Amino acid sequence: MFHIALHTPVMPANTGNIIRLSANNGCQLHLIEPLGFDFEEKKLRRAGLDYHDLSNVKRYPDFAAFKAAMGERPMFACTTKGSRSYTSVAYPDEAVLLFGSETSGLPDEVLASFDAEHRIRIPMMPNNRSLNLSNAVAIISFEAWRQHDFAGGN
Repeated sequence: MFHIALHTPVMPANTGNIIRLSANNGCQLHLIEPLGFDFEEKKLRRAGLDYHDLSNVKRYPDFAAFKAAMGERPMFACTTKGSRSYTSVAYPDEAVLLFGSETSGLPDEVLASFDAEHRIRIPMMPNNRSLNLSNAVAIISFEAWRQHDFAGGN
């Protein structure tokens, strides 16, 4: 299955929605600190509803610890600064989909660690900044899962 990683998320409702999403699409969710909220925040629990026990969430103190834990898994930076459309990628099993903070995206030093081939984007109308983080995660993660015939789903 795939891995969804959120680099320093700041909005608890988005993270809660993504917890619920990862429980439903079978992805492992990784949270890279610092988080912009308390993990026990009411908005996070409300958005995640009763999916906390169905999802698999891991936390890391920083990007270096996360990257070390991921080992050699193929990783894609999901960013408005991407050079490829998310639909042009053939996602290998165990691929990592890395998303940045809602307010600032991925830090420049993290983005610089990805070659152009591994920087992907969702096409949008010109002059728009970005989609909501939980929407972007849903779009890209379901495309990766679709390419694997929704393995494990019904």
